[in-house]
Amino acid sequence: MIAVEKALEQYGSPVYVRHEIVHNKYVVQTLEKKGAIFVEETAEVPEGSIVMFSAHGVAPTVHQEAAERKLATIDATCPLVTKVHKEAVRFAQEDFDILLIGHEGHEEVIGTSGEAPDHITLVDGPEDVAGVEVRDPSKVVWLSQTTLSVDETMETVGALKEKFPLLISPPSDDICYATQNRQIAVKQMGTDADLVIVVGSKNSSNSVRLVEVALGAGADDAHLVDFAEEIDEAWLEGVSTVGVTSGASVPEVLVDGVLEWLSARGFEDVEIVKAAEESITFSLPKELRRDLRAEAAALSGKAVPSEK
Repeated sequence: MIAVEKALEQYGSPVYVRHEIVHNKYVVQTLEKKGAIFVEETAEVPEGSIVMFSAHGVAPTVHQEAAERKLATIDATCPLVTKVHKEAVRFAQEDFDILLIGHEGHEEVIGTSGEAPDHITLVDGPEDVAGVEVRDPSKVVWLSQTTLSVDETMETVGALKEKFPLLISPPSDDICYATQNRQIAVKQMGTDADLVIVVGSKNSSNSVRLVEVALGAGADDAHLVDFAEEIDEAWLEGVSTVGVTSGASVPEVLVDGVLEWLSARGFEDVEIVKAAEESITFSLPKELRRDLRAEAAALSGKAVPSEK
């Protein structure tokens, strides 16, 4: 969200964004009001315009399409997704078969698959494992979409290892740290909560997974809402403890709205469940940083340092 806001401040409206910058209705609506235009395909962006690629990443062919249309691109791909892309490229160069665990049709999966389409096979859960075939069982590696359920991913990995005992794991965990932390916290609250409310959008993979994790952890009921007004008061019948969490890209104002809604209905005592301290921050896209530095340098009369 910050990247799009900074781009609008720097370049003015419109700034085109290919796919939702993050899967959250409030964020998208807020940015549209400020002048962002969200499109599904690069071909929808007028030639010579500015286009930002979403946090979910894109395939190399999309960069080629943008170049052909003479578009100024800003790549806002999440660094954790970029890491998976680089892993896919490296293992493909070493001629591995890559088993990508993820959901068919998700933008992140499409982008990662595009990095090495001849080497990647999508595995959409444990039930897909039986049909997976590889060229050489001694040269096979698994990667994953960053927003999956940790438990479901490891169940799929377990099934793959039974079929391919020499299966290699990625050098480090692919699943987003924010996604993992929220799932751990939901497991903790799910054992005690009668109801868990997850703030997030229905097209947000990590938000949907939180509902599943809450139910799997023992919560009697769990629901996904974008805004507090979507909560059905009937959900509170017989409920003494409510757990509240949010998807990784949900603004805090939406969570506060849910807490206020619950407080007005007698749920005033709040206990924070924290799985881990999140101190990681990501920089603005390099193209945006470059232009912001150039503007600052022009105003100060100093030369612009190059970025490696």
